[in-house]
Amino acid sequence: MEELARLAGITVRTLRFYRERKLIPPPRREGRIAWYDDHHLARLRTISALLERGHTLSGIAELAEAFDHGRDVGDLLGIGAPTEETPVRLTPEELADHFAGEVTAENLAAAMDLGYLGTDGDEIVHISRRLLDVSAALVREGIPLAEVLAAGRRVRDHADALAALFTDLILRHASEGDLPRLRPLAKSVVDAELSMALDRRLSKSPES
Repeated sequence: MEELARLAGITVRTLRFYRERKLIPPPRREGRIAWYDDHHLARLRTISALLERGHTLSGIAELAEAFDHGRDVGDLLGIGAPTEETPVRLTPEELADHFAGEVTAENLAAAMDLGYLGTDGDEIVHISRRLLDVSAALVREGIPLAEVLAAGRRVRDHADALAALFTDLILRHASEGDLPRLRPLAKSVVDAELSMALDRRLSKSPES
C-alpha cells in the first residue's frame, strides 16, 4: 500500500480513504498479503486527473461504478468491428476533456447502453470517431450531452428502419452478396434526402 501511494503521489491515508469509498477495486489477496497492480495505479492517476478537472469525489465514485459495470469492448464489438467507422481509444481523462462537465454516471451508462462506449482494461473505446467528434461538437455548442444521446437513440431507430428498407429492396431483386457492393447507393440516397429535408426545415424557420 505504501509503494502504491508513493507511485500515485498520494498519502497512504488518502489511499485508504479511496478504498473505503470504493473508488478503487480491492487488492488481490494471498493469505495476509494484499497485492496491488498497474490497474490500481492507473485508477489512482485517473482519480487525480479528474479531481484536477473539477470533478467531485462523489461524481468520480459514480463514474467508477458505471465504468466497472459497463459493457467491455468484446461486447461492444461482438458483431465484428465497424466496416467503415474507426473506433477510438480514450482514457477516462480524455473522455472528460471531450465533454467537459457532462461526463456523468447517467450519461456514461446511456452511452454504453447505446453501444457507443465499451471498456478495455483502464481504457474506454468509442465505437466511432465520427460520432465522437460530432457529439463533442454539439456539446460545445451548448446542447446537453444527455439530449445528444437521446437524439442518438432516436436516430438509431430511424437508421435501422432505413437499413431494413434498403436490404429488403435489394433482396427482392438481387442476392445477399450484392449488398456490400450496393451499400454506397443506399448511403447516397439517405444523405441526399436528409440534405433536402434540412433545406425544407430551414426554409420554414421563423428566422428565414
